[in-house]
Amino acid sequence: MFAVVRTGGKQYRVAPGDKIVVEKLDGNAGDTVTLGDVLLAGEGSDLKKTDGLTVSAEIIAQAKGEKVTVFKKRRRHNYRRKKGHRQQHTILRITAIGDKKAEPKAKPAKAEAAPAPKAEAPKKAEKPAAEKKAAPAKAEKKPEKASTKNAAPAKGAAKKSAPKAKK
Repeated sequence: MFAVVRTGGKQYRVAPGDKIVVEKLDGNAGDTVTLGDVLLAGEGSDLKKTDGLTVSAEIIAQAKGEKVTVFKKRRRHNYRRKKGHRQQHTILRITAIGDKKAEPKAKPAKAEAAPAPKAEAPKKAEKPAAEKKAAPAKAEKKPEKASTKNAAPAKGAAKKSAPKAKK
């Protein structure tokens, strides 16, 4: 079963056992909270009436969100203001929607017998050390000649210019 609830000005689609992060709610870790503003409820594609339907949740923790930097500036007026903000959040675990409660998660059973070892593939016959190829020696790099198109003229070289016209 799922439900869409509204809290803190936002809407959340929840199911029993889900964890959600909402705007700060009053309470301590371990307390139970009832969310009464249920907008939609259903199971699969079947929708159910929401009259009097409530969603109960357990508070896991009270936490702070990521830091947000607020920076104000007005050009050419030497006006700069910098502030930081961390929003308060509450982490909830949905325990029940109406009369449907969350099913406890079953832990996977440990295997009693160890898995059988994998069969090893036959190894390839190794070549004698004399036949192994040595790594090729690195060739020395020769300095490359500068290309003539983009190269700047050498120092002391005269610049070619068009002859000046006489007046």
